[in-house]
Amino acid sequence: MNPSPSEAHGILCGLICGGDAHALESWLGQVAPTPDAGETLVAEGRAALRECGLAIEREFQGPEPLVRLPSSGDSAPLGERALRLYDWIRGFLYALGLVSLSESDLSEQGREILRDLTAITRMDLDDLEETEDNEQALAEVIEFVRVAAMLIHHERTIARSPTNSGPATSAGQETNPE
Repeated sequence: MNPSPSEAHGILCGLICGGDAHALESWLGQVAPTPDAGETLVAEGRAALRECGLAIEREFQGPEPLVRLPSSGDSAPLGERALRLYDWIRGFLYALGLVSLSESDLSEQGREILRDLTAITRMDLDDLEETEDNEQALAEVIEFVRVAAMLIHHERTIARSPTNSGPATSAGQETNPE
């Protein structure tokens, strides 16, 4: 696999949010250079990726876990920023598949989020025009994706707690797994 930096970041966030107990090692298995790249390059690449991955993991370990989406800055063209978000979402969804997360593992809100994230990956980015409306729309989608990832992380954290054996609930509401 040769993911873009945004997709690689999304994969690690998806592994963490999806509940992979060994997210960093799983991620390195997906994105680290392969042995045919040469021993030195593999070692250096894995070390750099591990350092980056540990920094991302730390963002999830505080009292207020945080998902930071990679950004190319506001000076990058709108299409480039939209493509980076698209790549991040693809990586995130790919990782949720790696941990075998299914809709039945989530609350109704979580299931809706998975459907929304999947729908975002179907957007046509080829004809995206540099307009103020599109700038605002992208900012709103970025915030939605960040919050959506945090909700999935929260639900999966609850699901992994020893006192909970079923799908996570949202705001104290019982869920009805389908």
